[in-house]
Amino acid sequence: MLLNQSVIADIKTIIHNAKDKAIRLVDHERTIMYWHIGQRIFEEEQVGKDRADYGNYLTKFIAEQLEPEYGSGFSKRQVELIRQFYRTFPIANTVYSQLSWSQYKLLIRIDNQDKRDFYMAETVKNNWTVRQLERQIHSGLWERLLMSNDRESVLALAKNEKQMSDAKEIIKDPMYLEFLGLHREASYYEKDLEQAIITHLHDFLLELGNGFAFVARQKRLNIEGDEFFIDLVFYNRLLQCFVIIEIKTTKLTHQDIGQLQMYVNYYDRYEKKDFENPTIGILLCAEKNNAVVKISLPENNKTIIASEYKLYLPTEQQLIEEVKKEIEKQENEHV
Repeated sequence: MLLNQSVIADIKTIIHNAKDKAIRLVDHERTIMYWHIGQRIFEEEQVGKDRADYGNYLTKFIAEQLEPEYGSGFSKRQVELIRQFYRTFPIANTVYSQLSWSQYKLLIRIDNQDKRDFYMAETVKNNWTVRQLERQIHSGLWERLLMSNDRESVLALAKNEKQMSDAKEIIKDPMYLEFLGLHREASYYEKDLEQAIITHLHDFLLELGNGFAFVARQKRLNIEGDEFFIDLVFYNRLLQCFVIIEIKTTKLTHQDIGQLQMYVNYYDRYEKKDFENPTIGILLCAEKNNAVVKISLPENNKTIIASEYKLYLPTEQQLIEEVKKEIEKQENEHV
């Protein structure tokens, strides 16, 4: 008797989905349990005369009483995190079921509420894993977006008050590609960087931002007998347009900008549908001169973007320095 072979695959999918749902439900119940424990600890702290000393004594006492029976989940450090969790989210309905306890442990370490709200919204919106959220925090996504956009736009996007309509609201500058495993001291060709991106495509899409889907690599164009090859082509469903990426492992030149502009023009004239928005071109380069980029492009340019790539994550001090530079730059522009 012949059986439909897809029946096993379908059943496995049902089993896996049910298991994933059960894990999420259990994790959410654990998170809510921690919230109520944090609330009870907070209430108990209020009766202490010297709350700082009493709070430290209380968490130590609770850990000593619970850890032998319930394990390391109630160590002194864990109890302190639970207390901090309630203090950070004192309203129960602000605890999202889509976020895991491991993700909340990352979020409660963020002091700035706007920054924390941004990462919460992006995690829920993009269904980030714990590892993905941690990487975005450590790579300074919030700071990088603030450097390339105005503060109000970033906050509006985080609160779903505004839909992305401009490429500069999505494209990061710089892009951090530490996941490629390439050494900055080593010499490599553009094809090597391109191959590394394809190998780590999932991580690259995460770094690119919201709404990107891979379309083609080394896309061949034939223009009246002359052949050209576009490094990478993506589509962004939020902006509803094609996104062309050209890779340059050297300093960007005005000739590079002209080449990318030709590719963008081709896609706008021969690939884009009437309902789609103009094609966006990204020059992913090792180094750029912003003045050369600005002068090479029309003043009203919204479709060509030059973005530097970095092969290592920034340190906290480097991020702080970059934010300071951007603030000074904005202040000087308004003088």
